Amino acid sequence: MATAIIGVGNIGGAVARHLVNGQEPVVLAANDESKAEALADELGPLARAASVEDAIAAGDAVVFALWLDALQEVLPRQARGLEGKVVIDPSNPVGFDASGQPIRTLPEGQSQGSVVVSLLPAGAHYVKAFGTLAAPSLASSSNREPRAVLFYATDDDEAAATADRLIRAAGFEPLKAGGLADVGRIEMPGGDLHQASLNGAVLDLDEAKALLVKEQVRA
Repeated sequence: MATAIIGVGNIGGAVARHLVNGQEPVVLAANDESKAEALADELGPLARAASVEDAIAAGDAVVFALWLDALQEVLPRQARGLEGKVVIDPSNPVGFDASGQPIRTLPEGQSQGSVVVSLLPAGAHYVKAFGTLAAPSLASSSNREPRAVLFYATDDDEAAATADRLIRAAGFEPLKAGGLADVGRIEMPGGDLHQASLNGAVLDLDEAKALLVKEQVRA
């Protein structure tokens, strides 16, 4: 089994590094092929670079570490190759205004997850994962003790099992936050379970479980 990672920026690069450190093979693809090749060379024999199409074909799971506007272009073109694949979506519906401040790029109440699912073939297995920590914390918090939690959300059992396995391999503790209806909770801006809404806190499992219970009671 291998994990395809489409996009090797801050999030995709960190996920690739952590998975390789956890002995998971990865296939890397990027719009700038030289960046994927450079990262694969850095990571060693468990990593290789490929075109987007070939990476998807080689992966049992596909991580799309892309901005939403890029996802909306790529997913329809790659839909046939995503049949039967676990599709992992770590990115957030965020952009920046003229002053550089983060802004939400979707209407309130609409998650990026719902947009992505609408673009996937019926046979794909969707999970929102690897996006609940800001890029610097994602890069620096792997394999700490106690392990840092990464929330994920999905309605799909196969996707849940894959997210659980890969999050553990990457050096984090997985915790399911709910299904597709709950994806907005782990996105930013605005998601109550995203690090950006937790004053930058990186939660361990006990803290994360307590927060989930507290919010469920409040709801």
